[in-house]
Amino acid sequence: MLGIENNLSRRKRGCLDGHFLIAMPGMDDERFERTVIFVCAHSEEGAMGFILNRPQPLQFQELLDNLNLDKREQSNDSPAVEADASEYARNFPIQLGGPVDAGRGFVLHSDDYTSQSTMPVNDDLCLTATVDILQAIKEGRGPRRGIMLLGYAGWGAGQLESEISSNTWLSCPGQDDIVFDQDHSGKYDRVLAGMGITPAMLSIQAGHA
Repeated sequence: MLGIENNLSRRKRGCLDGHFLIAMPGMDDERFERTVIFVCAHSEEGAMGFILNRPQPLQFQELLDNLNLDKREQSNDSPAVEADASEYARNFPIQLGGPVDAGRGFVLHSDDYTSQSTMPVNDDLCLTATVDILQAIKEGRGPRRGIMLLGYAGWGAGQLESEISSNTWLSCPGQDDIVFDQDHSGKYDRVLAGMGITPAMLSIQAGHA
């Protein structure tokens, strides 16, 4: 999908916006096996979302180094980065968001941080894909809750609907606590348990809950 920011900023909310997609046992793409995906945009033109349970070994400080953010000179009136801000940045999670444009980063975060490039996803969560939020995180001015996601999952017009109809995905309303939960290994089963489903039951489930 092209023009992600423009599509999000002018879109109407789709019926799957803010929903989870849970990969069914019939998933034949190993990149999505046992994944939980948070849908950020869904319309007649397609859909995009982020995998929530694929950890990424890259540390936030490494990302800053790669982007040379720590090497940029601060002006005299720039705030000093305090110890608690450094701790906040050091622990800021980075995850693999999907196979599309995997070299690009997106920050999915609580709505207490906004910038000119921040776009609302639902009533509580926002998406920012520009370097300003990285600088804010570095200085301890970032969102209270957030994750950085490298790449995204994308579907063309009608593709996601077709996959759900063919029992590739199960869908349910998303939950912020699951979105930001860093227990990646248990997230898949936790989402199912919240729906009253065990993995053994999935093969007989339809695509919606």
